[in-house]
Amino acid sequence: MFEIPVITEEVKSIEKNDQFTNLEKNNIFNIKTNKNEYITRNIIIATGTNPKKLGIPGEIEYSGKGVSYCATCDGMLYKKRDVAVIGGGNTALESITLLSEICNNVYVFLRGDKFRGEQIVVDKIMQKENVHIIYNTTLKEIKGNNEFVTEIETTNGNYNVDGIFITIGTDPNSKLFANILELNKLNEIVTNKDTMETSVNNIYAIGDVRDTKIRQILTGMSDAIYAIHDILSKKH
Repeated sequence: MFEIPVITEEVKSIEKNDQFTNLEKNNIFNIKTNKNEYITRNIIIATGTNPKKLGIPGEIEYSGKGVSYCATCDGMLYKKRDVAVIGGGNTALESITLLSEICNNVYVFLRGDKFRGEQIVVDKIMQKENVHIIYNTTLKEIKGNNEFVTEIETTNGNYNVDGIFITIGTDPNSKLFANILELNKLNEIVTNKDTMETSVNNIYAIGDVRDTKIRQILTGMSDAIYAIHDILSKKH
C-alpha cells in the first residue's frame, strides 16, 4: 500500500552533519553503511535485542527445533507437552505462567535457591501442580534426535522434554549508539516516554532496544506511532 523502499545494508556509523546542522533548527545526520552514505533529518532506531545464550552443547543446533527464547511467541507449539524453563527473573515468571496454562508439565531450573522476580507471581506459580521447580541446578547439554529436542542434561540429572525456553535476559542492540546516545545501566537507549526521542534531538528509539518494561510487538508499534507523531509535529 505504501511504496516505501526497504534497503538491506549494515549501518556502520551515525554522525551529525555540521554543514547543515548549524543552519537548521534541528539536527541533520550522516548515516554510513557498508555500501552507501545517507543524509537524513530524523532517525528511528528499532534494532531490538538479542536473547542471552547459555553457551552449552545443543543450544545452537536445536534453536527453532525445541529451543526457544520466547514463550509468548512459541508457547502454543508445545500444547499438552512437557517443557523446561531456564531462569528465575520476571521474564521467566511470565513464561512459566503462560506455559503452565498450555503445557502438560513445566520444569523450572534455577541456578540458585530462589526466584529473583516479583514475589506475588512466585506465590501463584508455587500453587500450580504442573510446575516443578528444581533449585541449584544448571544445564549441561541439550539433546535430541537430530530433528527436535528430546532431553536435557543437568547437574541434577536428565529430563525428557519436548521444548526448552531459555529466559535469562536479553542484550539490547545498542552498541552502535553508545558514543552518541544516553544509555541506562542495562545498555538500553533512554527515551522520552511521550515522544520516544532520545538524548539527541531527532533521533528516536522504539521497541525492545529502548528503556521499556513491556517488550511485545504491540508496544513496539505503539512506540512507533509516538515517534512518527513527534516527527510530523516538528514540520509545522
